[in-house]
Amino acid sequence: MPELPEVQALADFLRSRIVGLAVTGVELGSISVLKTYNPPPQALVGLPVDDVTRHGKFLDVDCDGTHLVFHLARAGWLRWSDTISPSTLRPGKSPIALRARFSDGSGFDLTEAGTRKRLAAYIVADPQEVPGIASLGPDPLADDFTREAFGAILAGRRTQIKGLLRDQGVIAGIGNAYSDEILNVAKMSPFAIAASLKEEEVDRLYAALRDTLSTAVAAASGKPAAELKDAKRAGMRVHGRTGETCPTCGDVVREVSFADSSLQYCATCQTGGKPLADRRMSRLLK
Repeated sequence: MPELPEVQALADFLRSRIVGLAVTGVELGSISVLKTYNPPPQALVGLPVDDVTRHGKFLDVDCDGTHLVFHLARAGWLRWSDTISPSTLRPGKSPIALRARFSDGSGFDLTEAGTRKRLAAYIVADPQEVPGIASLGPDPLADDFTREAFGAILAGRRTQIKGLLRDQGVIAGIGNAYSDEILNVAKMSPFAIAASLKEEEVDRLYAALRDTLSTAVAAASGKPAAELKDAKRAGMRVHGRTGETCPTCGDVVREVSFADSSLQYCATCQTGGKPLADRRMSRLLK
């Protein structure tokens, strides 16, 4: 799933290419991808693109005050073409969920792998009309996301820190991958309880959060959309690296599996050398 750094890079990439162009077409390859009905896709045709921005993991293409907003979900992606195919999308006949065309002949396709279709697009007058945007927590790279603000978020929450970092209503833009990375840099167990963290631990976690995300944004900046997935994988310290070596201490990277996801961590760096129980394996052994 693309998270804050990749979505920011996609926003920057699109902004550099389509601001000032006019929309010449928006076609649906999947009727279910569009979650709004008024205005229709045809309302975007002829409008100039004023800006492309990010709200958490949502991308927002501002077309003269009408916004094409989309969330790539777990398996979605944006495929850019300097010269977009002239073929008109036919619903149900293509893996492409949505195609956007622009006045210089360029465009992008939104695609989604797998059978669980969660990619979502919206056409709205105000991004706050999108429920997922209206409910977002603060952006962790915003200037006003201070150490004090972060501490106030953690205070009183009897929630595991891994889940809290991923909760979009608490902090916007962080998902499974970067929460693993942040916790590894902070040398903190993913199962630590937010409200129980000491002040020094909150300091360490805040610094790890800001540094990890800022570094990832900088690494993704300027890369074309086609290269962002590989760049993300290459930059991971522990996420997706089960069985490999922790870059800090040389211990093996371990995994805890859940029903539809997993987390990776280093026991030496994060849990005092104690491996965490793999919930999936524990059930099998009962």
